[in-house]
Amino acid sequence: MKMSKKGEWLEIQVPEHWIGNSIEYILKNLLHVPKKQLHQLRMEKGAKRNGEDVAWSTELQKGDKLQIHLFPKEELDVQPTYMDVKVLFEDDHVLVVNKPAGMKVHPNMEGQTDTLANGVAFHFQGQGLEAKIRHIHRLDQDTTGAVIFAKHALAGSNMDRLLEQKKIKRTYIALIKGKVTKKKGIINELIGKDRHHPSRRRVSPKGQEAITHYEVVKYDAKNNQSVVKIDLETGRTHQIRVHMSHIGHPLVGDVLYGGKKQAPRQALHAAKITFPHPITEEEIECIAPLLDNVFPPGCTNLIK
Repeated sequence: MKMSKKGEWLEIQVPEHWIGNSIEYILKNLLHVPKKQLHQLRMEKGAKRNGEDVAWSTELQKGDKLQIHLFPKEELDVQPTYMDVKVLFEDDHVLVVNKPAGMKVHPNMEGQTDTLANGVAFHFQGQGLEAKIRHIHRLDQDTTGAVIFAKHALAGSNMDRLLEQKKIKRTYIALIKGKVTKKKGIINELIGKDRHHPSRRRVSPKGQEAITHYEVVKYDAKNNQSVVKIDLETGRTHQIRVHMSHIGHPLVGDVLYGGKKQAPRQALHAAKITFPHPITEEEIECIAPLLDNVFPPGCTNLIK
């Protein structure tokens, strides 16, 4: 799909499979614009054909260009803070960055300036982009790796929908204690809050569904540690940490869930993320290199 940002507008060269469809149909069913935003576009005359206001029932033809008001100026809701944001993928719609350890994804209190979102706000500011900071998912403070941000409201709502539909695939690597008896396995155990500890989670019959797929990719006999590749079907708080601890293999450095302090943090890294692009539906894949030496060298090569 050929498209380009023209100021606050996205201009799309009508692709073959859109020909004969009305503007309304395209916005609703092909670009998945949610009701509230659709209403706003209609009220503000935010969709044009070849630069002109036309009825939304107008069917688009070969050679037409559709303009959509996707990039209105928004007030930054996060204070920009200078930091070297490691970009894995970026276009006019989506930003994927590699989060370092010891950093929260977004502020939890007003005026906080040391989160990844603050760095993304600075990154946006450097591009002259006036947009809200929309993180699509989160990682624990001490977990490293790929995090997705949307650069406008439609990208945000579409990415939220893709996350709900489990179309955003995340692959992690973890360094765990011991040798796992089964090389591959699925942990399907409900996870709930631990009433004895405010920040802990635990396997609980009253918890939420949580499904973790793991595969052992390397065993270090000298240190009695394994590197495992992990794919999540669900995204519960501390899911990997709880599940691996539950089967007797806590993450190295994860003292909250029974791991020993053999590392400055829990050894967990979101190494790969794949998702359909929120506008073009093209498959995007990002590999996040390791940012510290918690893992043995070359671990990210194991997941390609």
